[in-house]
Order: sequence, then structure tokens, then C-alpha cells
Amino acid sequence: MVMKVEPVVEAVEAAKANCGQHGGDPPQAHCRVIYLTPQGHLYDQQTARRLAQLRHLILLCGHYEGIDERVCQLVVDEEVSIGDYVVTGGELPAMVVVDSVVRLLPGVVGNPDSILEESFWERLLDYPHYTRPAEYRGVSVPEVLLSGHHAQIERWRRRKALEKTLKQRPELLDRLTLTPEDRQLLEEIRREQDHKQERPE
Repeated sequence: MVMKVEPVVEAVEAAKANCGQHGGDPPQAHCRVIYLTPQGHLYDQQTARRLAQLRHLILLCGHYEGIDERVCQLVVDEEVSIGDYVVTGGELPAMVVVDSVVRLLPGVVGNPDSILEESFWERLLDYPHYTRPAEYRGVSVPEVLLSGHHAQIERWRRRKALEKTLKQRPELLDRLTLTPEDRQLLEEIRREQDHKQERPE
């Protein structure tokens, strides 16, 4: 089943006509139409940051076989995919986009500085997080995190973020601007990995 062109285009145009009614903008100003589809460009944190700067977003969800291609030609500004897999409709991808964009808006997250250290903010995976108790079933919180030494804690976090990214998503490092300290930490990580591989079982 393919969604027909006329009702979809008319629905989008009606929504765009309402974009400027709250805030003094002319109709359709700063209003971007995003179509959620497996054929779109891959959604990432940089896209979320870009969309969070816009005044209005309209998220268009297809279903089953999608929508008439003329909808894209007439009213869609951008096609987005949340991953290389297929779901029944665009509703769940739209929820992902809404959640990832809204949490970047001022006042949504209690501590605005916390989002600056999350996975993908600068194309790195996040470092591990711990809370109380300090030891559970023989597994302890890393001692450095209990030391109160802020510089050492920051270095440990950066190293762990680089280590996790190198292990799980190494392609992200190719797009990251590495500092001299990052290069030094990566060299340490690689030496340790080589040493573990060389060590007999």
C-alpha cells in the first residue's frame, strides 16, 4: 500500500500554513519538512543539533510501502533514516527524532552541560558511568573516580571514551579532530591491546 499524493500534500501544506501563527513569523517561515524513510540519509547527533536550531519541524511518516514519490518532490525538504533496517512505519523513527531534538532545547535537560559529554556529541562514544555502592559483587568503581582528582578523572573519562570508540565504532575516529593528548591516549590503548594479544593464554 502506498499513501496517496493528494491528502499527504494537502496535510503538509495545512501544517506549514500554521507554522507562523505562533511567534510572529510569516506562514511557512523556518518550517522544515522531514520525511522518515529507510532511503534517507543516516540520522546522527549532528543532524539532531542542526534540527534543534530550527523554529518549526514537520515530521512526515510513511507506512508500509511509503508515500507517492511526488510528495517528496512537492513538499519534502529532507529525507532521514534512523538506521539500516526497516520498520512498519515512520512513527517510531519520528519519536526518536523528536526525543533527540527536544532534549537539546534550552531548559529541557536539567543540567545543560551534561549533554556536552554524551555519546556522539563530538563523534565519540560515551565513557562508562558508575554510581553507589563503590563495590558490588566483587566489582568495584574504578579507584580514580573516587580520588577527587578532577584532572585525572577527566583524563580517565577521555581515555575510556576513546577506547570504547576504537573497539566498537572505529570509523568514528576517522572523522574526529584528535588533540595531541588524544593521540597519546590512543597509542597507549593500542599498545595495551597489542600486549594482551601477544600474552600467552
